[in-house]
Amino acid sequence: MMNKLIFGRYMPGDSLIHQLDPRAKLLASFYFIGIIFLANNWQAYALLAVFTLFAVFLSKVDMKFFIRGIRPLIWLILFTVALQVLFTSGGETYWSWGIFNITQFGVMNGLFIFCRFVLIIFMSTLLTLTTPPLELSDAIEYLLRPLKVVRFPVHEISLMLSIALRFVPTLMDETEKIMNAQRARGVDFGEGSLVQKMKAVIPLLIPLFVSSFNRAEDLATAMEARGYQGGEGRTKYRVLYWHTRDTLVMVTFVLLTVVLIFIRG
Repeated sequence: MMNKLIFGRYMPGDSLIHQLDPRAKLLASFYFIGIIFLANNWQAYALLAVFTLFAVFLSKVDMKFFIRGIRPLIWLILFTVALQVLFTSGGETYWSWGIFNITQFGVMNGLFIFCRFVLIIFMSTLLTLTTPPLELSDAIEYLLRPLKVVRFPVHEISLMLSIALRFVPTLMDETEKIMNAQRARGVDFGEGSLVQKMKAVIPLLIPLFVSSFNRAEDLATAMEARGYQGGEGRTKYRVLYWHTRDTLVMVTFVLLTVVLIFIRG
């Protein structure tokens, strides 16, 4: 269901994760995605899983929201895992047919890829659920400031990301409303062949595009009426402050990296 997508949704709270500076959370998330590729055995993935679950526990966000983050990508994950299982050779061969082989290394790599996807989705979901989109936009703009030297449109890029994050849940809710309206008129989105299901979805696109363009026009009119002129010379209503706890979080990730390197052997 479209209303079960949680990308871009913010869950208000007062947990330690919520209180962290958005720059710290953004850096930590990208850093985690980088160091997860250091894992090459079960011990390393178990450590990363425990670390991720502990971060989820500290956020005080219900685990069901993280499970929802996996559902939209489950087929992509399974497809990637299947490619690893069927085309990776090495170790004992369990099954073989033509170019397809299921081997010991293939199964192991498939399971590692699955764990990697899940952990990355969990950490990314934790970032979006505990950080308001506007604060996330401010963090991105701050971290990209060095690129202003090469005339990179930092403010415009952060504004685009902020608007995208803000309106993804809105568009999902709008899609759900359109689907419910068409169901009330007898449209069934769950029956028939794949082609029939695709044909049933097509009537959603026109009203969704019209609604999106109307929202974009209203947003542009509102920004113009308020005298929006870009990022140069503008003051900040939301000022970001880096605290000791943010430094401790980054130190924790560095220590996690050291442990991972040690476990790799």
